[in-house]
Amino acid sequence: MSDISDKALLPAGMQDGLPPEAAREAAASARLVSHFDSWGYARVKPPLVEFEENFLHGPGQAMAEQTFRMQDPVSQRMLALRPDMTLQVARIAHSRLSNSPRPLRLAYSGQVVRVKGSQLRPERQFGQVGAELIGGAGPAADVEVVLMAVEALNASGAQNLSVDLGLPLLAAQVAAGRDLNAAEQRELRTALNRKDAAGIKAMTKTLGEKATVALCGMLGAVGPAQAALDKLQAIDLPANAAAQCDHLRAVVDGILAAAPNVQLTVDPVENRGFEYHTGVTFALFARGVKGELGRGGRYQAGNGQDQESATGLTLFMDMVMQALPAQDTANTVFLPFGTSADRARALRTEGWRTIAALEDTEDTMAEAERLGCTHVLVNGAPQELN
Repeated sequence: MSDISDKALLPAGMQDGLPPEAAREAAASARLVSHFDSWGYARVKPPLVEFEENFLHGPGQAMAEQTFRMQDPVSQRMLALRPDMTLQVARIAHSRLSNSPRPLRLAYSGQVVRVKGSQLRPERQFGQVGAELIGGAGPAADVEVVLMAVEALNASGAQNLSVDLGLPLLAAQVAAGRDLNAAEQRELRTALNRKDAAGIKAMTKTLGEKATVALCGMLGAVGPAQAALDKLQAIDLPANAAAQCDHLRAVVDGILAAAPNVQLTVDPVENRGFEYHTGVTFALFARGVKGELGRGGRYQAGNGQDQESATGLTLFMDMVMQALPAQDTANTVFLPFGTSADRARALRTEGWRTIAALEDTEDTMAEAERLGCTHVLVNGAPQELN
């Protein structure tokens, strides 16, 4: 392997961002955060590295296997490289912004790094853009976050979006009281993930007849939101599970009242990727893109008695970029050697992107084309290249 190719080799799941895609993603991230700001979400900037215990307590335990760790040579304490930014924002809300009025609306943008990629997203480093609404417990908070996410993506150019809503704790609430051991819990979760009614029925002796019937009914309550909710309502559920379904219906009604054309589906048994969520969750999809553009939902922010209800969203920029239209080539004007600084400055003020020759060239047009310019400055005015 040559010295150059050896230096270009990166760890699995890591890649360089190159022109023009790096600039395109940065601009899209800025637009999304700006859109969140227009809804009242103030930007915060968490650090890339924190003390390990800040990440891996409470809800953060769900990210333990995805977290890179290292020792801080200064404090001699263990550090963690952030695998996700949601929990960092929750920490900020309950420390530095603990006295700020609630509900507290915060937005963020940055890179995260994870130990392992997934089949749909092999990248281990990628950009996140998100927002958290902390201190709002009612359905209106969930409605706001979903609507803001859809509106921000549409404004950025994403089309044919769909939102899949879920209740990741519903199955556990239905099976509560059956005292399942760890192996039985894994067996049940595998059957639910596979939508395997036969597998659930095979556990009838363990689950009991009522829970088995309810769980199998939940497997059938997957699809367009209103129809799925009607099927859920017909199932004999425990009181706490029925209350979650009522909350979900209120969220669906609120979204459709504000945006009747939003495509909503419901999957009441899906919990993969929502390990620390405690209520209504959602995942965002776009036609033609494999994998989620983002996800979010309700969780408990804070620790112990200081916990408060929160809901938020995280957009995965590597997937979002696949849903956005291709960007037109920027108008770039080539400035022949000797072009005055005043003229170059005036062009940039007008919105042109300029590339200046660093020495005199025999063929200005050929040099402009070689450097990827769209125009050449001729007699003081930009002239389009053929």
